[in-house]
Parts: sequence; C-alpha cells; structure tokens
Amino acid sequence: MKKTSKLAIALLIAAATSACTTETTSRATPMTGSLSAVAAGENVRIASDFRVTKVNVVVPETLTVSEANGIKPRADIVWREDTYGDRHAQVKAIMEAGLKRGAKALSGQRPVVLDVQVVRFHAQTERVRYSSLPSEHEIEFMLTVRDANSGEVLVPSHMVNATFHAYGGDEAVAADRAGITQKQRISGHLAGVIAAELSKSATL
Repeated sequence: MKKTSKLAIALLIAAATSACTTETTSRATPMTGSLSAVAAGENVRIASDFRVTKVNVVVPETLTVSEANGIKPRADIVWREDTYGDRHAQVKAIMEAGLKRGAKALSGQRPVVLDVQVVRFHAQTERVRYSSLPSEHEIEFMLTVRDANSGEVLVPSHMVNATFHAYGGDEAVAADRAGITQKQRISGHLAGVIAAELSKSATL
C-alpha cells in the first residue's frame, strides 16, 4: 500500500479518537505501532475480524481518589460531575458505557471478550474547568482481548491512552448551556478509541 494511503488511514483513526492541565506525559505503549508509524510507511496492524460479546471493566480499589479543588490533584481518579459518592463505581459505569458503545461498531466473525483495567481517570476539577488553563481528560487503561469461547488471549495486555482535550473557561460554560456534559464527551470519545484500537489486527 502506498504511503499516502496509509497516511489517510492514520488520519481517519485519529479523527475517530478525538483532566487536568496538559502537563502530563503520555504513558501509553501501543502494542503494534503508532499513527506516526503509519505516516512513516511502516507496517502496522489494522482491520480485525472481532465481534465483542462482553466488556469486563475493573477499577482497582488501589487507585487513589482526590476531591481537592486544585489545578492537578495527585491522584489516579478525579471525577466531579456525578454527586459525591463511590468514585470507583462511577468511573466504572462511564468506562463501560463508552467501551460497549464503541464495541458495537465491530461486526466481525470472531466473538471476543474485552478485559479492561483502568489505570488513570483524571477529569477536571471545578477550578480548572472554569478557568483559562489548558486542560485534558486523562484516561488510560490496560486492554486484553480474549476469545469468547476458548479464553485464548488474542491481543496481549497493553496500555491504551485515551487522553483528549477538555473544555475549559468560556468553552465549558457554552457546553454546560448546551447540555453537553463531560460524561457525554468522555463516553463518546472512549467509543471511538476502542473501535480504532480493536481495528489493529491485520498487518498492512
């Protein structure tokens, strides 16, 4: 395949995978290649034959939670849009909704199960959301894909970085007025991320 075609595919994947301040360096470790590798003409894996039958999401109790209204709390979980309560359970529900939505986009022949372990879920504090500070929703998780019938590991456990731009300041206020919640944006973004991630299977 020509490099231009591969670059076009890379851009399509990037579009499909459209918090805190943007100080954090990505810890993602792609399993079989990156978008830059596609653009460079290297072999990557894309277009699988998966059909997701189940999504198992685990949010370890060992992940720390912060309710501090700072710029960048030192914690694994920062989530404020739901009322105060079990943040681990709230994050699990958000992750499940987004990943299941995205998984429906695959209609392959091989039934698979997704095992997901959340590593980081850092949305915005109130202080950051309504300020002019640059901000991101920092979401990272480990993903393993198994055959639904045999349990065989088809895609070994690897880190997926689903971090993306968060609305802030006037942009956040406009979103609030339009009824566009952080939860809606995160769920929709996760759907695109998992659909793209599960498409990395057959070498170009």
